[in-house]
Amino acid sequence: MSQKKHPFLAKVVFAGVFVCLAGCATRTASYGPKSFDEPGYTAVVVAYAPEMKGVLDTIEALPDAEITDERVYKGVKFKLGTYKGEPILVYATGMSIANAAMSMQMAFDYFPVKQVVYMGIAGAVNPELHPGDVVVPERWYYHDESVYSNPDPENPGEYILPDYYRAFLQEQPARKAADPNYPDYKPFEFVHPDEVLVIKEGMEKPQDTAYFSATPRLLEAAERAIGKVPPQMVLKEREAKLYVGGNGVTGSIFQDNRAYRKWEREVFNAEVTEMESAAVGQVCYINDVDWVIIRAISDLAGGQEGVNVENVYDVPASIVGARLLFALLDELAVE
Repeated sequence: MSQKKHPFLAKVVFAGVFVCLAGCATRTASYGPKSFDEPGYTAVVVAYAPEMKGVLDTIEALPDAEITDERVYKGVKFKLGTYKGEPILVYATGMSIANAAMSMQMAFDYFPVKQVVYMGIAGAVNPELHPGDVVVPERWYYHDESVYSNPDPENPGEYILPDYYRAFLQEQPARKAADPNYPDYKPFEFVHPDEVLVIKEGMEKPQDTAYFSATPRLLEAAERAIGKVPPQMVLKEREAKLYVGGNGVTGSIFQDNRAYRKWEREVFNAEVTEMESAAVGQVCYINDVDWVIIRAISDLAGGQEGVNVENVYDVPASIVGARLLFALLDELAVE
């Protein structure tokens, strides 16, 4: 490391603390994950503003819920409060896989989070679902972790695949036989689905991981909560359907394509598609934090005729999702 000194600035790095000694305002910053002895928060998490509105409006309307403080780290606003005497941490991850993973890990590093209840909108992959319906999937897969490959000029309809992916394909029959929830992998044109490599404490090396499973205890609480939520009308058009189970898929795209939607159903047996949940599940899995995700249908992910209606149903769907979220918190408050 260079020992040259700038004439106007001296720096000392000591025990993870950076201190300006001259030529700049004094500041300190600590880095790395923290350990906590205090009671843990239930993190009540959404992706973006329309979903947050449903959560905050509900908190404001309830006599036994309140927000008492706000802290901002790296631009992310974390609201601290209570619900029925239990500490809650309310924040928005931001849309997309990268934002969800970043802010979820930040929450775990800055606060003692014991469990995560995430709520947001999604596109329907199951053709039986409609805007306003709510699904709490058991498992989450990345649909666009993949290889984009060139066509094989010598074999029409085939593609030139890298050697590592061919080895991956050879593993699939045995993995499928061992796991009924393993995907039925097949390509979507030049897109060949792959899996994310995951490393966590206790693993000697990263492992191919097809999906992340929500915590059974929280799925069971969601089942009980659904039984206590009164009928929910969506824009006075129809009664929303709410259920627990099935699979969700996550990717880095706003999906609005009928053929890709059909492929997701065939490969992953997906109920819904969106842009954050598998990343949330991955970070919770690595940190050993309990989690569950509620998804309210805002659109048909390309299954509709004409223009996507996400902008029409995002808020009404989020309101239904928020009602299930707080019914779930009610179940957790009495555990």
